[in-house]
Amino acid sequence: MNREDFTILKDSNMVYFDNGATTLKPDCVRDAVIDYYNKYTASIHRGDYKNSLKVSAMYDDTREIIRKFINANHPSEIIFTAGTTDSLNDIVFGYFRHHLVKGDEILITETEHASNVLPWFILAKEIGVVVKYISLNDNNELTIDNLRNAITDKTKVVSIAHITNVIGDVRDIKEIAKECHSHNILLVVDAAQSIAHIKVDVTDMDIDFMAFSGHKIYGPTGIGVLYGKFNLLKELTPVAYGGGMNAIFNKDGYVEYKDLPDKLEAGTPNIEGVLGLGKSILYVDKIGIDKINKYETELRKYLVDKLSELDFITMYNKDNEAAIITFNIDNVFSQDAAIYLDKYNICVRAGNHCAKMTKDVFNVANTVRISLSFYNTKEEIDLLVNVLKNSKNIWEEIL
Repeated sequence: MNREDFTILKDSNMVYFDNGATTLKPDCVRDAVIDYYNKYTASIHRGDYKNSLKVSAMYDDTREIIRKFINANHPSEIIFTAGTTDSLNDIVFGYFRHHLVKGDEILITETEHASNVLPWFILAKEIGVVVKYISLNDNNELTIDNLRNAITDKTKVVSIAHITNVIGDVRDIKEIAKECHSHNILLVVDAAQSIAHIKVDVTDMDIDFMAFSGHKIYGPTGIGVLYGKFNLLKELTPVAYGGGMNAIFNKDGYVEYKDLPDKLEAGTPNIEGVLGLGKSILYVDKIGIDKINKYETELRKYLVDKLSELDFITMYNKDNEAAIITFNIDNVFSQDAAIYLDKYNICVRAGNHCAKMTKDVFNVANTVRISLSFYNTKEEIDLLVNVLKNSKNIWEEIL
């Protein structure tokens, strides 16, 4: 599906199954970045010459592209960051550090990515908030009942992934938001693994804060988005200070900040990253997120059915929904399996996937992860399965 849009796929026999880590980039994204360097390099909102005005307009247009894509109410609710990690840190340390007090509780799960765990741990040490965990069901999914049972009168924040990066369970964000807001709890959503695969509508879902990375949705690395409801973003204290975010300052220390979104985007931004991200969003929108989701769901089922035929493969999340399969080859360390597959130009992820607490869920520390995209094919899955069938020779091949 649309493989012809990716030069990297046309010029190699690579089978790329590591889309949860980063996605490949279509030619239109590459061209947007190169055009910025080759045709109109300039800073934004600082120059009165043609190139600067052109780039400034393109930069601002991208904010509107993203607003429409996630159905935010206003472009000022879209803040450009360095990625999901940066966005979540801004949310935790720019907003909640100033709005929580000792004893307040934050609910997460044991299957969250490090970016949605470590900032809360640090905040707990700094101001005495308490991090607690929502129990998961037998399929390692977050249910409304389990969320309801975890909430206390001290719960102030629920911070969860829309889709987890190892188990691949899809959370019902709209229902979770209803439950949170009925208790005056704010909801933070890590959309890194969902933004490119299923429809994300921040207004319909009633999300308070959300974060995602450009490189997970076929865009450049080093660019991301922080979404927040306007009234919440107005109270988010900048975590970076400098040019572009202030209206005035003088030698006695008086400072006035600009309005949103400029207040939260200090310094010269990743301009080419923003322009590339705009192209990637338009590219996905043109294909259609529902069409992508339908095809990836079909592809996942095919992969699960094929792997189920191999009695030496243990799958840890075969009954979950997202285009992520986590498995191990019996008696083979996950990194060794990845090295073996790489001999056949098959790219997978091995390890703990930056979700180190998941080992307590699976009772295994390291796994192999296949994460699919719309440019993957059933023929690639067949190749994977055939290679795995010969994995009895793995030690001869990798040693």
